[in-house]
Amino acid sequence: MSRQIPPHVPGPAARTAETTPTDPSRAVPRCEVCGSGPAAEATFRGHQAFFLLMRFPKAEGPFCRNCGTAVHRSLTARTLWQGWTGIFSLAVNPVVLLINLLNLRRIRRLPVPVPVPGTSRAPLSPGRPLLLRVELLGLLIPALIVGAFAWDATTSTDYAAVGDCIHRDAESALPGAAVVDCTDREADFRVVARFDAVDPGVCAAVRGSEASLVLRRGRTDYTLCLGRP
Repeated sequence: MSRQIPPHVPGPAARTAETTPTDPSRAVPRCEVCGSGPAAEATFRGHQAFFLLMRFPKAEGPFCRNCGTAVHRSLTARTLWQGWTGIFSLAVNPVVLLINLLNLRRIRRLPVPVPVPGTSRAPLSPGRPLLLRVELLGLLIPALIVGAFAWDATTSTDYAAVGDCIHRDAESALPGAAVVDCTDREADFRVVARFDAVDPGVCAAVRGSEASLVLRRGRTDYTLCLGRP
């Protein structure tokens, strides 16, 4: 006669282990700054530049919503002021700011942080939005830099072509020349020929040439043959 084996019934200890909820402080990622939860992984970076020198301070999470927002605003505000004066800053700084924005989106999706009793501190205050901070005026710095290059490109004789008019400031302590509009009263000459070499005598054979402008600036050597405007 076969013996029936009764089904296994877990004892009190086993049932307790199966039904005991996981410790919330371990299940939910906690903020690196305040210890609250929930939190998300994010890395915010700054950019400080001075000619060839560049620094990239960073703060790594996980962060809760309040602390992540505060860290982002702090690093971004400093970057808006300190990140434009390097040789490569016009290319590097926008990338840093964009990466920070992408990380901020992850933080903004989090709910209000909940402190874990006995293990967390008060979350950081996010502070004023960037749009209300004076550091936002740092965005004018790249605009001024680009504007200065554009102005130089329109007035420098380095970019003068045949047909452009030139004003020569011979009375200045540092005599120079600049491209001006041909309708301007200060237009002294018109470029009738240009040679990418230093040779004043080459203009003698150019029809309509009355003067020459020879400039040597680094690796840029050229001669402008000038006639009447």
